[in-house]
Amino acid sequence: MDSNQAPDIVVGRLPIYLRALTFMGEEGREITSSQELSERLGISSAQIRKDFSHFGEFGKQGTGYEIAYLRDQLKRILQVERMWPVALVGYGDLGHALANYGGFAPKGFEIVAVFDNDPAKIGQQVAGKEVLSIAELATIVRQKKIKVAIMAIPSSAAQQVANMLVDSGIQAILNYAPINISVPHNVRVQDIDPAARLQHMTFYLK
Repeated sequence: MDSNQAPDIVVGRLPIYLRALTFMGEEGREITSSQELSERLGISSAQIRKDFSHFGEFGKQGTGYEIAYLRDQLKRILQVERMWPVALVGYGDLGHALANYGGFAPKGFEIVAVFDNDPAKIGQQVAGKEVLSIAELATIVRQKKIKVAIMAIPSSAAQQVANMLVDSGIQAILNYAPINISVPHNVRVQDIDPAARLQHMTFYLK
C-alpha cells in the first residue's frame, strides 16, 4: 500500500510505536510482538498490526517483530533518520524552555534559530545560539533551508507569524499559541494547548 495514503490518525500513532520500540532497544530487547506493544501502549494488537500493514510487512507470524529493524523502518517512514533544522519563534518563558530542551535532537530535530520581536531579548544567547530579530526570519529560514517551525508566542500574534513562516517556505508548524491558525493546505500544523488538554481530563474527574 502507498504509505502516503495512510490515514493521518495512523501516522499520528507511529511516533508512539517508535518511542516504545526505542525504549525496548535501550532495555537490550531484540524481539517484540503486537500483543506486547498492545499491553505497553493500550492500543489493541489488531489495530497495531493494521497500522503497520499500511507501510509493509515488518514481522513474521509466530516470531514477532525485530525491534531494531522495525524501529529503523518507522524512522524512515517518519523521515526522522535525518536531522531536521527547526526555527523557534518566541523567546518568552516557554520559548526559553524549548530552546534549552535536550529531547529534540535524539528524535531528529535541532533548533538552529530562535527569533523574537522584543529588543531586550534580541542578542541574548541561548543554547549556543543568539536570539535574532523576527525581521531576519525569512532570510535565515531560506539560508538554512528550514522546513519546520515552532511557535511559542501570544495568540494575538500567531496568525501574522504563521503567515511570515509560510511565506518564508516553512512547511510544518508546531503551534503552542492557544488559537487555530489558517495556513495553506500543503502546510501541516500541530496544535499544542496544555490548558485544553487539562480541560479534557477534568471532564472525567469526580
